[in-house]
Amino acid sequence: MNAGDPDGRRPDGGRSVRSFVVRAGRLTSGQQKALDEHWPRLGLPYDAQAVDLDALFGRRAPRVLEIGFGNGEHLAALAASRPDADFLGIEVHPPGVGHLLQLVAAQQLVNVRISKHDAVEVLERQMPPASLDEVLILFPDPWHKKRHHKRRILQDAFLDLVASRLRPGGVLRLATDWVPYAEHMLECLLRNPQYANLAPGGDYVPRDAMRAPTRFEQRGERLGHEVRELAFCRR
Repeated sequence: MNAGDPDGRRPDGGRSVRSFVVRAGRLTSGQQKALDEHWPRLGLPYDAQAVDLDALFGRRAPRVLEIGFGNGEHLAALAASRPDADFLGIEVHPPGVGHLLQLVAAQQLVNVRISKHDAVEVLERQMPPASLDEVLILFPDPWHKKRHHKRRILQDAFLDLVASRLRPGGVLRLATDWVPYAEHMLECLLRNPQYANLAPGGDYVPRDAMRAPTRFEQRGERLGHEVRELAFCRR
């Protein structure tokens, strides 16, 4: 897929709207070395077959998926704080993948695996139904312009897909520093009967104390943006 073309081709030959653009980014020598040395052990190559997650991680444990992990610092911190759970991160930008591999190797984390493919296709083809305990989507691209709203990852069909991969009682956690996008997320989730809102007030939840601040979150706070978080349980 060309970096300037956000649209990709579906396996059936049709076109689908992507929620991301693969931006050009320079890999540092350390990131490239991490990709070369650690991807064969920690990477999840894409194919159209469902993955045996117990075999992938070598055990049975709670499973957490983070979509769009950026530079990976949040995911690495979470995995280090929760050794009892397994974490799968999805990110399409090679420098971020390389940086997370560096962190995982430096901290000798054994509960992290990484995919560098389109999250929708990974969920559709590789994640078994009802196999995930949590899905995290933190500070996704809000696609500010109205004509680009169709590219937002949080849409009705995507929420149906996530619900099918969460176990009953599993939780979808979201965060954004763009209030109109938070309102869009909340509206989509409230009208989906497969989810129940965990917010005491029926809208947004307090900041998750277990979550390390992401780079995007820190930038938004410097700019005076209001961070809103949502948590919805799979019925």
